[in-house]
Amino acid sequence: MSPTAALTRTAPAPAAILELAKPVTWFPPMWAFMCGVVSSGVALGSRWPFLIAGLLLTGPLVCGTSQAVNDWFDRHVDAINEPNRPIPSGRIPGRWALWLAIGGTLVSAIVAALTGPWVFVATLVGLASGWAYSAPPFRLKTSGIWGPAVCALSYEGLTWFTGASVMAGGLPDTRILWLLGLYSLGAHGIMTLNDFKAVEGDRVMGIRSLPVVLGTDRAARVACVVMAVPQMVVVGLLFHWQLYWHAAGVGALVLGQLGLMVRLLGDPLARTPWYNATGTSLYVFGMLGSAFGVGEMIRAGL
Repeated sequence: MSPTAALTRTAPAPAAILELAKPVTWFPPMWAFMCGVVSSGVALGSRWPFLIAGLLLTGPLVCGTSQAVNDWFDRHVDAINEPNRPIPSGRIPGRWALWLAIGGTLVSAIVAALTGPWVFVATLVGLASGWAYSAPPFRLKTSGIWGPAVCALSYEGLTWFTGASVMAGGLPDTRILWLLGLYSLGAHGIMTLNDFKAVEGDRVMGIRSLPVVLGTDRAARVACVVMAVPQMVVVGLLFHWQLYWHAAGVGALVLGQLGLMVRLLGDPLARTPWYNATGTSLYVFGMLGSAFGVGEMIRAGL
């Protein structure tokens, strides 16, 4: 058999590579990226090549690469728990997933370097976080503090920063940095709630997520506080910046979340998926509302 034929037989199908990159996970960082774009106050038409590059970075490149990294280092566990996934099923054979992860890292860095210095820095931090989250010796995913923190920073803060930076062509406005920092902090609670779906498996595998360490009831209360308090600070900042209507809108969304949290805390383990579909949606709409407010200020030269 020729080397070309052997490569054809062992190379993964495009559909398997796409499944490895988990396109469904690209939406949250791309949403935060668009919040960054909106908050910059810059007209879309003036920077559209950079806008496209940023969308590619936050979605298929950095996020997709991080998913490949995670699946590669979790392949032994997935072989037991989820044998139909691309790597344990053999649809991504050999070390292809590792090479795809390394290749995605390099391509992401190159695209980011061509997009701008601040985007390059943010991308490198995001890529390093993705590897540190899944790969030894760090394996930050085993910590109920550092694992959600890295995910929150990558999915919300760095992508928001990237969106604002590609439009501004430099370091974003200080008010934008306040918003993305606060929403990243609040997203730690969202990531903690995501850990509820794997409590039993995490306990068996020695992963010290907050639901495992604190128990589901206490972890849910901590997650709710962590989600709510930064948003209240955002409302205060919007009011301070005289964005009264935006402050009222975001405040109403926070009140809606508080009402949903009361029901969540009645049975956290059963109701977390429901809250992720409802309360988390209000959270991300609040992100967009605050981004519109700051974008209007910057566009007006205030």
